[in-house]
Amino acid sequence: MAERRVAMDKQRRKMSPVTCSELSIWTLCAIALQIFGLSLFVFGFFPVKPALSGVSGPESYQPPGNESVDEYNVTDMSPDELRSLYLELSQVPPSYSRLILMVIDGLPAEFVLGKDGNPPSRNHVAAMPYTQSLLASGKAIGYHAKAAPPTVTMPRLKVTGIVSIAMVSGAVGGFLDIVFNFNTQAFLDDNLLDQFLRVGWQMTMFGDETWLKLFPRLFTRQDGVSSFFVKDTVQVDLNVSRHLPEELKQDDWHLLILHYLGLDHVGHVGGRKSALMAPKLREMDEVIKMVHLNNILSQGSKKGETLLLVVSDHGMTDSGNHGGSSYEETDSLALFIGPKFEAHNQALTTQDTANQVDITPTLAILFGVPIPKNNVGVLAVDCFQSLTDVQKLRALELNSWQLLRLLKAQLPRLSCRDPGSGGHTDDDWSKVSHCNGTAEERFCCLYSKAAVLHSLWKSMGSSADSGHYYNCTAAAFYEFLTAASGWLTHKVTDKPVGQLAVGIIAMLLACAILLRLLFCLRQEGYVKGNQGLSDMNIVQNWSLEEAFVVAVIIILVMSMGSSSMVEEEQYIWHFLTTTLFWILFRKTMQLLPLGDQDSLNRSRGIPRYKQVLALLVILVSGRIIRAWHQGGVNWTQLPDISKWLEQAGTRWIKAIKVLSGILITSLSLFAFSKSRLNRCFILIVQLVFLLSGCLLLQHAIKYQDKNFLASGGDATSIAQIIYGVLGIATCFIAVASAWMFPLYISVKSSSNGQSPGSQIAENQMIHLLEGLKESSYLTGWAYMLSWSLLQLLLQQPINSMPILLLLLQISASMIYFLSDRFARKTWVEVAALYFIGMAGHFGLGNTNTLATIDVAGAFIGISSHSTLLSGILMFCITYASPMLVLLSLVMYISIKDESHSRGNNATDIGLLLKAVLVMPLLVPLCINSVLLIAYTIILLQMRNHLFIWSVFSPKYLYVWAATVCVYIGVCIVAATEAYLYLVCLFRSRRLVVRTFTNKVTGANRQ
Repeated sequence: MAERRVAMDKQRRKMSPVTCSELSIWTLCAIALQIFGLSLFVFGFFPVKPALSGVSGPESYQPPGNESVDEYNVTDMSPDELRSLYLELSQVPPSYSRLILMVIDGLPAEFVLGKDGNPPSRNHVAAMPYTQSLLASGKAIGYHAKAAPPTVTMPRLKVTGIVSIAMVSGAVGGFLDIVFNFNTQAFLDDNLLDQFLRVGWQMTMFGDETWLKLFPRLFTRQDGVSSFFVKDTVQVDLNVSRHLPEELKQDDWHLLILHYLGLDHVGHVGGRKSALMAPKLREMDEVIKMVHLNNILSQGSKKGETLLLVVSDHGMTDSGNHGGSSYEETDSLALFIGPKFEAHNQALTTQDTANQVDITPTLAILFGVPIPKNNVGVLAVDCFQSLTDVQKLRALELNSWQLLRLLKAQLPRLSCRDPGSGGHTDDDWSKVSHCNGTAEERFCCLYSKAAVLHSLWKSMGSSADSGHYYNCTAAAFYEFLTAASGWLTHKVTDKPVGQLAVGIIAMLLACAILLRLLFCLRQEGYVKGNQGLSDMNIVQNWSLEEAFVVAVIIILVMSMGSSSMVEEEQYIWHFLTTTLFWILFRKTMQLLPLGDQDSLNRSRGIPRYKQVLALLVILVSGRIIRAWHQGGVNWTQLPDISKWLEQAGTRWIKAIKVLSGILITSLSLFAFSKSRLNRCFILIVQLVFLLSGCLLLQHAIKYQDKNFLASGGDATSIAQIIYGVLGIATCFIAVASAWMFPLYISVKSSSNGQSPGSQIAENQMIHLLEGLKESSYLTGWAYMLSWSLLQLLLQQPINSMPILLLLLQISASMIYFLSDRFARKTWVEVAALYFIGMAGHFGLGNTNTLATIDVAGAFIGISSHSTLLSGILMFCITYASPMLVLLSLVMYISIKDESHSRGNNATDIGLLLKAVLVMPLLVPLCINSVLLIAYTIILLQMRNHLFIWSVFSPKYLYVWAATVCVYIGVCIVAATEAYLYLVCLFRSRRLVVRTFTNKVTGANRQ
């Protein structure tokens, strides 16, 4: 035993404790290194989509490598001359001279065309009778135009949805376009609108204002409306339709864009089955009817033949959101309505499928302009029934040349010989009928096969076999086009290996630094906290809860490699969080039989039965939160509490929200009453939060229900007042609380020989710590309650009860953690809080798909569209639960008695800061760092996985956003505690000087 004690003493002497300054420097270095590594990896793994520079011109009508258009000085040509040149070179006459592009944002093709060969539902048919009559009579061609995930409307995807990238340029947007979703810039890639402008088109636009941002100074007449103000489902469309009667009479435009946002807003607010959906569909049907019945679409109209193209940028889930890759989200519409479709085969009008990018080359050929350089789409053959066979094959040839140029840019080794136009035989076809090998060899073979067959068909003239060879040639062209389009669309861009490696190494190093700091603090805590114990094994041994926390992190890391576990991550967090608190519950129950007289049975005046009640509150609240939203991604059909309440009606939802607001306001009054700060100051704080609660209840009762968010001025004004009151009150409390704690320093005669100066210094530390804890208590409650009231305003009304339950869980955790200062380690308690935050994140209905992001709440209290403000509110809504837990760390610091961690150095300020502040901040950073680097490595391993863009990449965006959330929360807590500490230190030192001066003065007088 003596030998073990000696060995332990040696180990203690070897342990050189890390100073507070060293901890701060190393932590900041690790954070900076992690940010650097994360940036390198993100921009390496999700690079900006490479694009060919310049715009297509006369060279697009020549085979790749044989361009001989130097004699054409395009810059000196007038629009009419350029249009004539394109007509001469293309050999395909334009089918139309005017285009009406009607964009119905968020309209699922299923509403118009049906699904899986079945017609639309009876309600949808009744809502759009005129559109259905056009399809039934063969006067329109409808396509299920599959949108490429992610189905986020980027800037509302760089033109309102993937519509601008996929339809206007024919290119698929990069995944990082989501990050820049709220920073719309001018679209500079080659696109149809710029091609139309070069041939002299006049264009007008009414609707989504992002068209104006992407194509500035392009439209002769325009009226833009905000695409993000989702509370507006009526006026946003009326502002478009009011221009329509007058515009249909005008003959000075070639392109008329009508972008309707109301249906997408209806979906965001009320979902697919919203009561507003059928009226909105009828409104859109009336617009289509108005345009079609106008003589502008009549064949032989003096204004020129006009094509009406009705499109949507994406579909929507049952809840009305979008952003993922499910069928409901990617099922967008492309409906061609024009006089040349009237003889079209009715059987083909509703069952065709295409990709959204196929719209670009189709429109380019229909209107006689070059296909944009970066297009990856394929011609929609059904739209060219009025062309001759020669013209149809020529159109396919032009599309093939354009894709072949794009392939050569991506595959530098691709080199196809020109098959020429000489005499070809069946042997030429047989030589290229089977195409295998590398990508270069396969594409070259497919293109050569189509070119040979085309030359062979042209040489046959009008022979009996020409029809057979025409079908073979068209099939060969489509084989090449579909293969090239598919490869270009799904090609994983080459990753800069060096950049990714440096990024991962930097994040690994940052994670190692943070974990090393945490381990050092843990070891110091064990040694200093157990100096009087004879059992020295406590330094090496881990408690059950410590081992389980580590096991939780390991399980989470292992689950990240499964797409199904990523999609249903909420089950992991709920189960493991509940299990951890059951472990703590079991440990607490084992101590109950010791009796109230045992010193271990009471800690700081907290009886064991109160600890048991606190744990029961945590467990019961957690179970209710889990049952509130438990569908995840693949099990949305499962019943849960939120669905039951929605079926019960808005009256119950509103009642629960009002009850939650009353209870949170009451809790705030009770919590503030327990503070020992200036009573007048506390009374003012209570009145301010009572006012905030009353305003929130008024907003909930009068303006907000399940389906609608009021857009009136009164509702917006009240929300803005709530923002102002909560913000000012919280900042005021954080600034003023440290000045409101009474400081008293007394110097008594000491029998142990302690000098008066030592007594003053020791008393200074005692009162400094007390002041820091009292001000942290009040500030922590202010942070938590302000955030909870804010979330009651922003969250969907159905989520009001989970917000209350989360606050109860955190409050009960604080009561439980207030006791047993030696039985549990600080890092375990902070980890338990972190787990509560993540379980609550999914309990509020969040998942790892972009479709569950709540867009509607991001516009509460905003009178006019603001990208910055709406983005901040959207972030606050999504990460409500993790941020609430991080803010609660301010109050957690106030309840922990860490005097034992300072040992005999009771006056060491550095040890005080390290004991009180560092560990609560370091634990979230470590947990997040481990999960971040683990998922980064897994994402790199899954780069060729089928679900890389639909499952793993969206999850990585959430991991990235969670990292930002942790940084923000830790910075707020650190800045708050640093300020409170400095104020308390200043006040205590000033009081020490005054006390010491009075002491000396009194001694001199005596």
